[in-house]
Amino acid sequence: MKACGVSTAETEVALLELPEPSSPGPGQILVAVEAAGVGPWDELEINASWDVGLRLPAALGVEGAGKVLAVGAEVTRFAVGDRVLAHEAPLPGGSGFWAERVLLNADHTAACPPGLDAAHAAALPVNGLTALQALEELDLSRGQRLLITNGGGGTGALAIQLAAAQGIEVTATASAAAAERLLGLGAMEVVDYHDPNWPAEVRGGFDAALIIAAGTAAPALPLVRDGGRLCSLTSDAPPEERGITSWDLYIEPNAAQLAQLAEQAAAGTLKLAPEPLPLSEGPAAFTQVVAGRAGGKKIVLIPA
Repeated sequence: MKACGVSTAETEVALLELPEPSSPGPGQILVAVEAAGVGPWDELEINASWDVGLRLPAALGVEGAGKVLAVGAEVTRFAVGDRVLAHEAPLPGGSGFWAERVLLNADHTAACPPGLDAAHAAALPVNGLTALQALEELDLSRGQRLLITNGGGGTGALAIQLAAAQGIEVTATASAAAAERLLGLGAMEVVDYHDPNWPAEVRGGFDAALIIAAGTAAPALPLVRDGGRLCSLTSDAPPEERGITSWDLYIEPNAAQLAQLAEQAAAGTLKLAPEPLPLSEGPAAFTQVVAGRAGGKKIVLIPA
């Protein structure tokens, strides 16, 4: 089957021809991939900085959407032909979503609502689950204030929407070009991160900070009130001080949460910005995303 991935940990991302996945075992499903998300985290899969169980040569990608081709024993939630979406890690088949077919655990897979097309569904899992899990851990209430760094990226934009829907007042750092878009998604204030003095441009005393831009945890910490909370998605949570709880968060597959997010996206209450590209452009898309040049769009690869 056609795929995009790596042959060894030392090789660059390239187009590949891979063997078909094995038949699904107990609790597994085989999915024909219709769209697969591309994120900066995919770079971590290559050298096992994020061990997702790849058995090289393998396709990259830990999120996507498609149709069920076969179901293994003990699978009762899905049948052949069902549309699904998932974030999967580790990958039971040793190969990811940037391919024509992928093997998944049924328990990590959510049904795709009728109103959600494959490109939008594939743009949702990692960014959406990360935003939702971070906000659940931060446990903020209506009227509390949240600082989000890199609000213009895929995770940040979803976190803004989810937080605003709960009545949380969000201040986000982003480029000036993204400000109007993020205000439209529910941010109360957008600060240009290009300004080296951006921490001085915002009113401190935040109840919490969600760190999505690397290197912003340290300048954000003084802006959090005593006894507040800081959650870092960039593995750089600073030591706790002034009673501030500080921790790093790593995403986990969660089918129930993903189903909730998919329903919101299908209803239009959660807005996504996918940019579909053919699988043949996978290597260039990977380079673009890792370099941070996606421009607020979520690139998704289409195998067909």
